[in-house]
Amino acid sequence: MLLRFAPNERVDECGEDALHTFQPVDTFGGPPYVRRMPAPKRRLLPLRRISLRRSLFILPNFLTLMSVLSGFNAILLCTGAPVDHDFYRAALLVMLAAFFDTIDGRVARLTKTQSALGVQLDSLADVLSFGMAPAIIAYQWSLHSLGRFGMLVAFVYLACGTIRLARFNVLATAVDGTPTTPGKYILGLPIPAAAAVLIGIIVAHVETGTPASAPPIIAAIVLALSGFMVSRIPFRSFKDLRLNIRTAVAIALALGATGFVALRYHPAVALVVLLTSYLTIGLAELIIQTARAIRSPSTAPPETDKT
Repeated sequence: MLLRFAPNERVDECGEDALHTFQPVDTFGGPPYVRRMPAPKRRLLPLRRISLRRSLFILPNFLTLMSVLSGFNAILLCTGAPVDHDFYRAALLVMLAAFFDTIDGRVARLTKTQSALGVQLDSLADVLSFGMAPAIIAYQWSLHSLGRFGMLVAFVYLACGTIRLARFNVLATAVDGTPTTPGKYILGLPIPAAAAVLIGIIVAHVETGTPASAPPIIAAIVLALSGFMVSRIPFRSFKDLRLNIRTAVAIALALGATGFVALRYHPAVALVVLLTSYLTIGLAELIIQTARAIRSPSTAPPETDKT
């Protein structure tokens, strides 16, 4: 049977949609012809409204990734045969990572975008920026002279920092995975503070032009920092500070002493002195609390966030 088409309409001009566009029509016993059917109308999907609150979750995570980028770049600078200028730049990148690590949590609390993903991402970023990067910098700068023992010391620092962050992840989240409210004290030395002490020592040596300390001394410092990180010594988190006269006076004294050391010697030396004072305060409070507990066993331990 032959088919006849309507005037000015051809099947071969319709391409793949010919079967959907044309339909045979009976012409009352005569030869059928094909009638063109109207094309289906396309339905436009409704536009979704962009939620500003949901988009704010990107901001703290972006700052955390900037910390990862800084630590990764610091590691790259210390590969091969680095010189003092490379160590100085790598140390500055670790300090920049510390800056991003400080503000990402505050931005999350300010925008009320805390999440379990942010806690996990922050800890993983700290492993790279304040665990692996300082360990590699310290090894390339001084510990490599000790051979395999120096490599073991650097690994111990990285391992203790990782354990400390794993403990933080377990104890800083509730059963349902939501972050808990931080307490007045934290357990163990925070890994950014340990990295700042180590990096400050390196920067102080490079900037003042003094030769590097003996590798055994650097190894002892690294092992001490590693032990402080996995210890259960309560260190102040300073998250309960309130704006009053006592707090203002304490901050003024700390800033004044730090500024004097920075002007008299070097800002890196001031950073080392400031963080060493933080360690000293933590040890002093531990001794005082232990003495009080011995005198009165019913005394409750200090409130911590178990991190």
